[in-house]
Amino acid sequence: MPKIKIIEDDLSIASELQELLNNAGYQANITKEFSNVLEQIKKELPDLILLDINLPRINGEILLQNIRREYNIPIIMVTSKNSEVDEVLSMSYGADDYITKPYNPTILLLRIAAVLKRSERPKDKLIYHDFEVIPQKGILKKENEEIILTKNEMIIFLYLLQNKGKIVTRDELMTDLWNNDEYINDNALTVNISRLRTKLDKLGYKEIVETRKGQGYILHE
Repeated sequence: MPKIKIIEDDLSIASELQELLNNAGYQANITKEFSNVLEQIKKELPDLILLDINLPRINGEILLQNIRREYNIPIIMVTSKNSEVDEVLSMSYGADDYITKPYNPTILLLRIAAVLKRSERPKDKLIYHDFEVIPQKGILKKENEEIILTKNEMIIFLYLLQNKGKIVTRDELMTDLWNNDEYINDNALTVNISRLRTKLDKLGYKEIVETRKGQGYILHE
């Protein structure tokens, strides 16, 4: 039974979420104390986190960054804000998905299932040029240097790697990420591609992911 951590300061909303998730077969736990959230996550090690942006004591986006520094747990932002700026910031800080209130419970459950499914896909150690790709740890390793990728960055890189030397369309990448064209977010893909390029650059592979205007992307062999 997957464990889901609900980080939401509105107790009525959190309780509704908990009931919804428990009825759907998950083990949901509500956060009631916000001064030691990272310690709670370390103790509980949930399979997925639902995280609100507006929290007491700490901004949800800052908390997202702090979580990402230590854990590769899937995170879905749940917030009342509805602007592209908040969405892009959340995705750039490492969120796996984003949904705004009031949300459709069915859509939320579908997104949770999709994110959990992505985190469970088969993982093997792979080699690309002179560095290792280790999906189960979320890292690219070159000698003694390790670069941490978010889950979405790793999914994108693995898809490009499986099709290296070939053009991959944005639609193909977004379908592989969300498994359903209905829940595509174009801005999130752009942000993830940009972050992935920056991290590959740190390993000495500048412009290894080429943009083909009007076609998509290609990972050079």
